[in-house]
Amino acid sequence: MASISRVMRAIRVFEFGKADVLKLCTDLPLPSPVENQVLIRVHACGINPVETYIRAGTYARKPTLPYTPGTDVAGVIESVGNDVTSFKRGDRVFATSTITGGYAEYTIASADTVYPLPDVLSFKQGAAIAVPYFTAYRALFSKANGRPGEVVLVHGASGGVGIAACQIARAYGFQVFGTAGTPEGLNLALKNGAHKVFNHKEKDYIDKIQDATGGRGVNIILEMLSNVNLSYDLKLLSAGGRVIIIGCRGPIEINPRDTMAKETSIIGVSLFSATKEDRMETAAALFGGMEAGWLKPLIGPEYPLEKASQAHEDIIQNSGATGKMVFVI
Repeated sequence: MASISRVMRAIRVFEFGKADVLKLCTDLPLPSPVENQVLIRVHACGINPVETYIRAGTYARKPTLPYTPGTDVAGVIESVGNDVTSFKRGDRVFATSTITGGYAEYTIASADTVYPLPDVLSFKQGAAIAVPYFTAYRALFSKANGRPGEVVLVHGASGGVGIAACQIARAYGFQVFGTAGTPEGLNLALKNGAHKVFNHKEKDYIDKIQDATGGRGVNIILEMLSNVNLSYDLKLLSAGGRVIIIGCRGPIEINPRDTMAKETSIIGVSLFSATKEDRMETAAALFGGMEAGWLKPLIGPEYPLEKASQAHEDIIQNSGATGKMVFVI
């Protein structure tokens, strides 16, 4: 069997800044797994908005420079550390986190953040599981304490997390509303679990959502763009309603009184805060979805590593999201 090259291509960030700080390096040394680590030959890597905030230096967590972005990889195990018994070379896997970064041909991950990738899912779909589905599940259950029968509004239902949230909420018996900004996005939300959809570019869409609840309001809002929508969200909530902050691109002014009369809550969610036990619970639920057939990641635009800067610009600027953006490596 031919030996693999000892160098690889990967994106490196040497300074925080705009998308053009993403640099493709072509001769980086191949990392080696130790102890409870695995080396993955990356076939696809998901692209997430949070990675643009980290790259810009505006996120709470700042990696040590230089670094390689990316967490949501799918590929094949190349080698394993001495303490790893759950995986072997040749296994198809996806990961929810990486140690050396996912925008690369190879990456190191801790074995407890790596999961088998079922044959029914492609590598691109595998790269669309970690942040979208683990975030959606954590938001809906761990943070919102959602219960079947409640009305959940997914703001931005045609993006990666939005589609995941629609699929999960529908499978668990919620009444699912979704918003999107294009006819294509609205159709995607319907196809992926939303019972009703609303175009957030229409001036009266808030009134339409309120009418659809019979004036009772929405129990849970999964919010992808809180700096735009949060003030409206608070007015849409039912008594005891919860808005879960998944995404934010800046500050917003709200009136705290809007939370008082109905005793509503604003709750943030971050996968970085998830414990090993949290990840195990979520993984068990999602593997159930894979077996049942309702977990079906939808892939959107695809990019090579050479287009990393363009990908980071697109994920922020594109208002008509249609599935999960991925690097194909």
